[in-house]
Amino acid sequence: MRRSLIAGLVLAVFAALIIGLGELFGLDLQHVALMGAALGGVLGLVPHPHALGRLGGFAVGFVLAWIGFALRAALLPDSAAGRAVAAFLVVALVAVACSVSAGRLPLWSGLLGAAAIVGAYEETYTNAPSQFLKEAPTAATTVLFAVALGYLATSLVAEGLGASAPAATTARDDSEGLDGLFAGETK
Repeated sequence: MRRSLIAGLVLAVFAALIIGLGELFGLDLQHVALMGAALGGVLGLVPHPHALGRLGGFAVGFVLAWIGFALRAALLPDSAAGRAVAAFLVVALVAVACSVSAGRLPLWSGLLGAAAIVGAYEETYTNAPSQFLKEAPTAATTVLFAVALGYLATSLVAEGLGASAPAATTARDDSEGLDGLFAGETK
C-alpha cells in the first residue's frame, strides 16, 4: 500500500511537471501528459527479469505502430478496412518480435509502446492523414518525453523502496503457452 501511494504521488508530481515544462518550453504536452506519465509509470513499475527488455519491447511496439501510420498514409485506404489491416499488422508484428526475443522483450511492453503513439497521434492523423511526415514526429517526441518522465518517476521510487521482486517469482516463460497463462502458473 505504501509503495503504491508513494509511486502514485511521485507520478502525479511528474505529470504536473510534464505540463509545466511544456508550458515553459512552448511544447504542446498538455494532451499527452497524463497518458504518457501513466504509460511510463506502468513501464517502470511492472517487473521483468530483463531490465532493458521492458524498454526494448516498448520501443519495438512504438516503432511498429509508427510504421503502421506510415503504411496507412502511403498505401492503405482511409477506411475501416485500412485501419483494420494496419492494426492487425502492428499487433501481429509486435507479437512476433517479442516471441523471437525468447522472453527478453515482454509482449505487454510492446503493446504499451504501440498504445503510446496511437494514443498521442491517432486523432491528429485522422484529421489530416496527408500531414504524417510533418505531424508524426511532433506527436512521437512529445509522448516519448512524457513516457520517459513517468518511467523515471516510478523507476526511482521502485529502486528507492526496494520494490523489485526477484525475477524468479515474477517472470513467466512464454513458451508455456496459453495453458500456463490462464492457469496463472509462473516459473
